[in-house]
Amino acid sequence: MTDIFYFCRRGVESIVDDEVTKRFSAQELESWNLLTRSSYNFRHISLRLTVLWGLGVLVRYGVLLPLRVTLAVTGISLLLVLTTLVAVLPNTDVRFYLSEKIQMMCYRICVRSLTAIITYHNSGNKPQNGGICVANHTTPIDVIILANDGCYSLIGQAHRGLMGMIQRAMGRSSQHIWFDRSEVKDRHLVAKRLGDHVADKTKQPILMFPEGTCINNTSVMMFKKGSFEIDCTVYPVAIKYDPRFGDAFWNSSKFGLVTYLLRMMSSWAIVCSVWYLPPMNREEGEDAVQFANRVKAAIAAQGGLVDLIWDGGLKRAKVKDAYKEEQQKLYSKVLVGEQDQKDQSGDKHLEDENPEEERNDQDLRKGQ
Repeated sequence: MTDIFYFCRRGVESIVDDEVTKRFSAQELESWNLLTRSSYNFRHISLRLTVLWGLGVLVRYGVLLPLRVTLAVTGISLLLVLTTLVAVLPNTDVRFYLSEKIQMMCYRICVRSLTAIITYHNSGNKPQNGGICVANHTTPIDVIILANDGCYSLIGQAHRGLMGMIQRAMGRSSQHIWFDRSEVKDRHLVAKRLGDHVADKTKQPILMFPEGTCINNTSVMMFKKGSFEIDCTVYPVAIKYDPRFGDAFWNSSKFGLVTYLLRMMSSWAIVCSVWYLPPMNREEGEDAVQFANRVKAAIAAQGGLVDLIWDGGLKRAKVKDAYKEEQQKLYSKVLVGEQDQKDQSGDKHLEDENPEEERNDQDLRKGQ
């Protein structure tokens, strides 16, 4: 019965407070920020609150949204046109210089289309050429939040549609790394291209998000070790959003990219803080997994986030057999521990029942 109650208790605890799946949904607010998406029926509390909410809708959708959409279209259009023109320049140095200035300008226009209020800390630790910048991942706009303060080389899967057009335009004028779907699974090819990029100290630092998926900015989940197998300096960056003015988390299973961006542009603002942490290198005897965990812990501590060991891939995939085996091993240890305690208590009980016999044995040994 003890074993049954133990697992019943663990199951109820997981249902009441699941530390994994709740990281894949929007963070709950303690108070309402006058946005319908996070209202929880607060707008019906009083007439005054309902009127304020109505005025907020008029301001956000009637004034702010059209201006923000205009800025976003302008920034993306300039990026497509100007990078295409710069790509035809014969001089490589001039092409890369102009490309960096153009991308910085376009990223800043896109940041203003979100009314992003960003505070950068410890700028002396900004990523340098020939390194890898790793950060926690909440939203696709993490890229422009960081690129607003410096240019990076991006790495990712090649897409189609509008995203593919942007990727091809950027790739023609600067050193980004795009993989086909079949190549992404080839770890050796990815590692080789990463190693070749960081070996050239004239190239911009690579921006990577080792979690591999968007988390709701309350925690940092397991970092994939591939980013930390490369022999180079890693520059950790912690990003923390303030959900009171607009929730930046992208729930990709619920909203498409365009719908998500429109929700961001119809929020009050995107407020966040960015911390550049001191550069880190692998220590002697440290493997890639240990290095990844050390970097993840530093980012979580700086951003005030929960450091979790769970894989963000659980957002869409089933639990791996390795995790199940770990729980089975823990259960076996519980059983073995209980059996050892029973054996010890049984031996003690026998000793208590036969104290005279034990004394006689001791006297006999002394006589011998």
